[in-house]
Amino acid sequence: MMLSRESAELIGLQAVAWLAANDDLLPVFLGATGASAESFRTGLDDPSFQGAVLDFILMDDAWVAAFCEAEGLAYDRPRAARAMLPGGGEVNWT
Repeated sequence: MMLSRESAELIGLQAVAWLAANDDLLPVFLGATGASAESFRTGLDDPSFQGAVLDFILMDDAWVAAFCEAEGLAYDRPRAARAMLPGGGEVNWT
């Protein structure tokens, strides 16, 4: 089932909030992306930033599971949300 853009942005915002509260993963995200704590705070409502956070979470199945369980989401929702946010189209490598 496809998500609306509004639903995708809500999941993106949930992802940002979840990551911000995760003392173990937030420094990993900041280090991997080069984002600062300030840019993290200012990016909360930016769908592109939300997409970057979802990209990060989607890198590890354990992170996806932890996020979904914390937010009461089905495991396929983060990927569906990512697809609806800027830059989230499926990549075709062929």
